[in-house]
Amino acid sequence: MAYKNRTQPEELIILRLLNIRMILSEADKQYYFALKKGYEGEVMFDQLTEKLQCECYVLNDLLLKVNNKTFQIDTLIILYKKILIFEVKNYEGDYFYEVGKESDRLYKLPKTEYDNPLTQLTRSDSLLRQMLQGLHVNLPIEANVVFIHSKFTLYQAPLDKPFIFPTQIISYLEKLDKSSLRLTESHRRLADKLISLHIKKSPFTQLPAYRYEQLRKGNTCGICHSFSVIVNGKRCVCLECGHEECVTDAVLRNVGEIRLLFPGMKITTNLVYEWCGGMINNKRISRILNQHFQINGVGPWAFYE
Repeated sequence: MAYKNRTQPEELIILRLLNIRMILSEADKQYYFALKKGYEGEVMFDQLTEKLQCECYVLNDLLLKVNNKTFQIDTLIILYKKILIFEVKNYEGDYFYEVGKESDRLYKLPKTEYDNPLTQLTRSDSLLRQMLQGLHVNLPIEANVVFIHSKFTLYQAPLDKPFIFPTQIISYLEKLDKSSLRLTESHRRLADKLISLHIKKSPFTQLPAYRYEQLRKGNTCGICHSFSVIVNGKRCVCLECGHEECVTDAVLRNVGEIRLLFPGMKITTNLVYEWCGGMINNKRISRILNQHFQINGVGPWAFYE
């Protein structure tokens, strides 16, 4: 089990909700899908590192700051003699690597340029090294780019670059598992320290402008996100995929959406009723809110916290 689990980025959750309830611009939609695919790739790698049997601390999704510079690490593994960091890329298709005099470039065939993942990896490596020096930790760092997608191919890949390709991932992790060295208390303190330094609110969030009035209202399916949901007794039933959800869970999920999208908005019975598209009656919503939240005020001024 990971010592620090990965959580879905708030930015990705918000973009998913906005994509359901409004028409995103083409640029925002592409950014959302890229973010979604990147997160899915990281989760795929998490599923593999979860199987490690050697003594290690796996820290997923670290956002750190040193010398006023913020950097992100997809996966960090603390072993007895070294620290491993991984930049996970979920690229799919045929790419080629071009070595240049000043800088190397990565292209997707036929010739669409992508950011070279080694640039970010090198930066994260350097900044983590600076952080460890400040913490008086002398463990060496080994940094690698992991290409996680099974349908990824990189032509002209230099042998001297720290790339781990899809067919190499399992054997690489199996080599790590051969280590029988036991971790010490100092390793645990380092893991705890890095977690304590993790920045929870990313400064890199890119969200489109949106208003409550412009978002489509309605109770969506919690699985396929369709608006084709009916209330049948105590259950909400999706007519598209057949998923069923308790009405209470549906109301609480919708409250969570409102709070995430509009953190300054007061939660009222009428607001939740409107957000759900009038599919669930006011009395039922009021009863659910009373059971799960603290009410403030009375009458038309009442709201829930």
